[in-house]
Amino acid sequence: MRLMTSIVLVALVAACSTKPTQPTLYERLGEQDGITTIVDNLLYELGGNDTLLPFFAKTDIGRFREKLIEQLCQVSDGPCEYTGDSMAQVHAGMGLNDSHFNALVTDLVAAMDEADVATGAQNDLLSRLVPMYDEVMNPDAYLEPGTASQAP
Repeated sequence: MRLMTSIVLVALVAACSTKPTQPTLYERLGEQDGITTIVDNLLYELGGNDTLLPFFAKTDIGRFREKLIEQLCQVSDGPCEYTGDSMAQVHAGMGLNDSHFNALVTDLVAAMDEADVATGAQNDLLSRLVPMYDEVMNPDAYLEPGTASQAP
């Protein structure tokens, strides 16, 4: 009996002494509702951005919205799987430069600010998106001939 009591006490002490887990980036962004708000805010920002708006003239905005929500959800460790085209396929033939990229980042930050996303979570999301930079800006290096997407 004494052994059983000792085992139970050790288990209780161990359970009480564990550190609480840190919230995931997905949670810090507000989970699905928060990410949806960020994307909707971004679409609003893009609608007023004369530098970027021409790139979306032939875009299926509904599909763009859906895929961007999926992508941000997956990138932030949420329960989603991105099912869209590769970044190279989506951005092929656009002729993007750093001013376009910077304008999009500025609009994304404004969208997150509008959604009251904490600065730390914003920085964490942006740092997870940085690895996509080269594929977005140099899509031809990532594509086999004939693999560019027709509609982002």
